[in-house]
Amino acid sequence: MDKAVTSCENSKFNVSDHFVEFNKMIELGKNAKRKIIEYKLSRYACYLIVQNANPNKEVVALGQTYFAIQTRRQEITEQEYDSLSDDEKRFYQRKLTKQGNYMLQRIASSAGVKNMFEFHNAGYKGLYNGETADDIFKRKKLRYREDILDNMNEDELVANFFRINQTKQNNEKRKLKE
Repeated sequence: MDKAVTSCENSKFNVSDHFVEFNKMIELGKNAKRKIIEYKLSRYACYLIVQNANPNKEVVALGQTYFAIQTRRQEITEQEYDSLSDDEKRFYQRKLTKQGNYMLQRIASSAGVKNMFEFHNAGYKGLYNGETADDIFKRKKLRYREDILDNMNEDELVANFFRINQTKQNNEKRKLKE
């Protein structure tokens, strides 16, 4: 775990966001108790631990193999993406952004957000210098019921996908600290 913490530090991530130490009392025989240290780990921390652990242990070797396979899958995906036309890239980014919006809506709903319109507008305001969805709709001169996402170029879709992921990460950090 020390290597994983060092890796986290050297990657300029805040260690306390990923490795949360806390004390826990355990019962021993004859009503005795002892304090032990436990950890709450983020997904990132778990990845680092597996990547830095002893590969002689089967579970670690399996985890490292999994990461090697996933890395290769990502490389293939990137090669395929690079071969797409500009329109195909835009459609792909549109699909990711739409899926991200649905996922974000589910997360917000489970976190108790009641006004989804305000929630999504807060994201747009942050990305578009204070513009709401209605402001963007008007600026782009969209027709009634036309989808904003259908009228974004690839870069704008990527920026929105980034906004979605930042909101998701922020929510996960809050859960970790609770």
